Amino acid sequence: MPKPVPCRRVQSLRWRLLCAVCVAALLSLALSGLLSYRQAQHEAAELIDGHLAQSARLLLALVRDNEDHLADLAARLANVRSDGVNVYEPPLDFQVGRADGTLLLRSADAPNTPLPLRTGYSEVEHDGRPWRMLNLLAPSGDYRVQVSLAVALRDRAALEVAGQSVLPIALISPLLLLSIYYSIRRGLKPLDDLAAEVAARSPENLEPLANRRAPSETQPLVAALNRLLPRLRDALANERRFTADAAHELRTPLAIVKIQAQVAQLSRVDDDRQHALRQIVAGADRATRVVEQLLRLARLDPLARLPNPVELDLAEVARQGVADLHPVVDSKELRLQIDASPLSVTGDAELLQIALRNLLDNALRYTPPASTITVFARRDKDALLLGVADDGPGVPPLELPRLVERFYRGREANAEGSGLGLAIVQRIAELHDARCEVENLAAGGFEVRLRWNGSPAAATGRT
Repeated sequence: MPKPVPCRRVQSLRWRLLCAVCVAALLSLALSGLLSYRQAQHEAAELIDGHLAQSARLLLALVRDNEDHLADLAARLANVRSDGVNVYEPPLDFQVGRADGTLLLRSADAPNTPLPLRTGYSEVEHDGRPWRMLNLLAPSGDYRVQVSLAVALRDRAALEVAGQSVLPIALISPLLLLSIYYSIRRGLKPLDDLAAEVAARSPENLEPLANRRAPSETQPLVAALNRLLPRLRDALANERRFTADAAHELRTPLAIVKIQAQVAQLSRVDDDRQHALRQIVAGADRATRVVEQLLRLARLDPLARLPNPVELDLAEVARQGVADLHPVVDSKELRLQIDASPLSVTGDAELLQIALRNLLDNALRYTPPASTITVFARRDKDALLLGVADDGPGVPPLELPRLVERFYRGREANAEGSGLGLAIVQRIAELHDARCEVENLAAGGFEVRLRWNGSPAAATGRT
């Protein structure tokens, strides 16, 4: 049992665009929050360093003013020390000593590190936690002060500041996503309107779409549809006309077959019966010929290009066409003219043989006995030609433009035909990027040829 073919999920353009924009917006918000946190951390570090510097100078001033009461000063500073609940009032820990490093007073939680001779900021480890520390020397050089703050408190303050700056972004994110959704939905509404307009049309309504209200991004799509609709209308009209003409052309030989069969049934004379049977065979042959030509057109019409083009020689195509038809030529002379120069084109040999057989069949049908029919493959300046010429009566000039029409046989045609021969030749020429040209020869006769890379000519045909 064959495995079922998995159905590919059709992705909505709206959802693809919405997901892309929302992901980009969320990434932007996340990046903005990260940068805000980094900036807040930097600003908090600057503020803490400034707070440490200001506190160190105040301590130096207090120590100088209270040299005789340093013990009382330590107690008073312990009473005013912050408890650290408010991140914007971090507790300050300090040590104060003389210039030689002798310790005079310190806070209870200050890191127990010697007072260094080097001044400035540094970071140390105390109780398993990092601390930010500032060592400062009095301008007179007699006192040293060391103030410190836990780095965790600094980061807490930075996080608080960053949270306050990111909170509005987080609050407006749902509103931003909703606005993106409705904006995209409203922006793509013209596509929905266009789809609704196309879906509401009946198969008979193939008029161009109105593109005045369509946005500029959809203008190429609307323009392409408007170019397609007239071609589709013409194709449907041609199919209807083709079907009607085919029914009409088949009705006549089938009616003849039926009538002659009835005559054969009722006839009591053997000669009359044989004549009716011959007419039945002729009618069946004509119907068969029409059906074969219809099948060829049905196979050629859907093609946009040749399926498997190859390099081929027009001279060989002409030789093969003459060789295939030569045994059935009785009262007419068949000639072959081929140039010695290379006559290579890219195409389908089978289709070109069909075109050549149709041209030869037309020439055999429409020329009188003892006529000369010439199959040629030659070069004309920069063009290559493949065609058939005869010395028959030709075609009335007014009928030349109509010979390409399907089922058109001409008012003066006295031979039976389907009216599809040169229509098939014309279609084969189009598939080969060639021109199907017809003309009445100045010396008398008629010529049909396929031209490659030549100057444009009237693309007409003869049936």
